[in-house]
Amino acid sequence: MSGKVAFITGASRGIGAESAVALAREGYRVAITARTRSEGDLHDHVGMRTALKGSLEATAEAVGAAGGKALCLQADILDEASMLSALGEAIDYFGPIDLLFNNAVYQGTGNQETVLEVTRSQMDAIYQGNLLTPLALVQAILPGMLERGEGTIMNMVSYTAFNNPPAAARQGGWGFAYPSSKAALARMAGSLRAEHPGSGLRVFNLEPGTVLTEVMKAAGITEEVLARYKPCSPAAIAAVVAWLAVNDPPDQWQPQEILRGPAIAKELGFLRVPSFLES
Repeated sequence: MSGKVAFITGASRGIGAESAVALAREGYRVAITARTRSEGDLHDHVGMRTALKGSLEATAEAVGAAGGKALCLQADILDEASMLSALGEAIDYFGPIDLLFNNAVYQGTGNQETVLEVTRSQMDAIYQGNLLTPLALVQAILPGMLERGEGTIMNMVSYTAFNNPPAAARQGGWGFAYPSSKAALARMAGSLRAEHPGSGLRVFNLEPGTVLTEVMKAAGITEEVLARYKPCSPAAIAAVVAWLAVNDPPDQWQPQEILRGPAIAKELGFLRVPSFLES
């Protein structure tokens, strides 16, 4: 058991939840954050106030079943102060953070709006959740990592940030706002490497490919629709996260740029890793 500590955002379901369990199996103690503490909690998801399957409590139970320890911290990436408060609680409880996984994303409206449709308030929310709050967490955690001479930061980015849509939003493509926020986040890793060479800091951009999530299901996106994009499971990407936490990626994966989650999962044999949350 490593005894190290991971701070994971968006850990009530999907990749974040599966990553908490996968990291626990590697010996990490995990501080998990999300809006949904208990099953049935209502929140806004893609413009609908609804309850989705998954919660911090369910993730913590799965972590415990895997032999790990989790701290549930309810917080919202749109409320930067709540996330920084959660980080402070995690440090008080577990000690210094060894791994920050900026996984959570904004789930409200604006992601599928066209350039003419997207509003300033939607853009503000998207950039707050996907860029500014992750930046605030990095700025809070980074000094301690540099002082200790080690630490890992993983930022979840997106295929859409680096590729043009095949069609307009809601017609098989994607909007402008979400990809632009993820493209901005992706520039952080290179800056951190340039600013802190030889510091022991590891910074990765992880691109998960297409993953069918509970939010996508709520938006009406089905497995049949996603089949054309060869989706990857949350558990497979989580296995990649856990592998990167304890291993240095080889140069042929181009870790200085974008780590392609599905390709790594295939190479490491993780594509059929079972979901710990559903087992």
